[in-house]
Amino acid sequence: MTDTLRYTPVEDIPKIRHELGLAFNSGRTRSIAYRKQQLSRLFYLVEDNQERIRQAIFSDLGRPRHEVDFLEISGTLLEIRDAYDNVEKWAAPQKSPFSLLWFTLSPATRKEPKGVVLIISPFNYPYFLTLTPLAAAIAAGNAAMLKPSELCPASASLLAELIPKYLDPELVRVVNGGVPETTKILELRFNHILYTGNNRVAQIICTAAAKHLTPVTLELGGKSPCVVDPKCNVKIATKRIWWGRLVNCGQVCLCPDYILVPESFQDEFVEALKDAYNELHPTDPKTSGMLGRIVNERHVERLQNLLDNTKGTIVFGGEIDKEARYVAPTLIRDVKADDSLMSEEIFGPLLPVVPVKDLDEAITFINSVDEALSVYIFTSDSKFKNKVIDNTRSGTAAANDTILHVMGPSYMHAKWIQSSLCS
Repeated sequence: MTDTLRYTPVEDIPKIRHELGLAFNSGRTRSIAYRKQQLSRLFYLVEDNQERIRQAIFSDLGRPRHEVDFLEISGTLLEIRDAYDNVEKWAAPQKSPFSLLWFTLSPATRKEPKGVVLIISPFNYPYFLTLTPLAAAIAAGNAAMLKPSELCPASASLLAELIPKYLDPELVRVVNGGVPETTKILELRFNHILYTGNNRVAQIICTAAAKHLTPVTLELGGKSPCVVDPKCNVKIATKRIWWGRLVNCGQVCLCPDYILVPESFQDEFVEALKDAYNELHPTDPKTSGMLGRIVNERHVERLQNLLDNTKGTIVFGGEIDKEARYVAPTLIRDVKADDSLMSEEIFGPLLPVVPVKDLDEAITFINSVDEALSVYIFTSDSKFKNKVIDNTRSGTAAANDTILHVMGPSYMHAKWIQSSLCS
């Protein structure tokens, strides 16, 4: 497994885009049989190379094997299979609602592939967030250019090797590189752009897309609070919060980002968090093989800066080994709204506890910052749960668990992405 990524020559990128357009214009992606064949081959790309995928992700992120299987491989296979099973239904013309004026003309909406789709994927899920959008693009009958994250060189190299072996090399191409290569890509016209990542890069992509009036689908991050009812099942709540915070070493956009607890309950809940952590990690996570690593030294420095400037109290953790890209799971209490830990999405194994007066103040706190990506509510009281959901805005919400809600059938990536890739 190599950690050296071979970049695509910048001068070759316009040619690749042109060739993808010619291949799409050949019309072969219009065939449902062709789309299903490509989806089948995409499925076997993952199925046949599971061990190599595990090794690549371990090289890039130090992610434990069980996390790769659960969060990356199985999820990707499930999404591709769902696309394969439903491509006929998704591609079928949609009949218009009955109208006395028009029913004799049988009006319907015909779903047409858009053309060449650009998929720019992030480092934290190098396969799931590259291949599930690709499955959607294939199901919708498009050609695709893939730009994996250069921060995961082993995974990006493996994708560049496997894609042309399994898929039609004229209709799916991988372009690897950093800022210069991505800048060149964004100078070109695409029929749709799919991007998963941070807000700063999203602004650059949207600016470039606007020059060509290219539609864009963005999946961005945000801070996701946990709201804790003192009457909840504390043992279950603390375990599930820690699991959500530490999976992929906290490098998941939907990780619980901070905990809101009543001031009078903070001491008890912090002790329960300590007990839950010790049960989940009875040995040093630096050597146990149960915790991944931060993607690169720059992000380690960023997390170090957040910890160095926090006004909260570190309960445990705080150890950082920059060379090993290791940041210890760290619990911080008495965190305030103006703390460094609240200034950005943490994207690491740091867990702040923010004391508030009561539920009303917790709701006010959530609404005072940028819209949450997800809100997690830990309670057995339906009124408590509904009050939080009814009075806050977030992309998703879940009660008594973290992250797992996005694995349900209503959140299938390929299903909702493909609908934007037809005109």
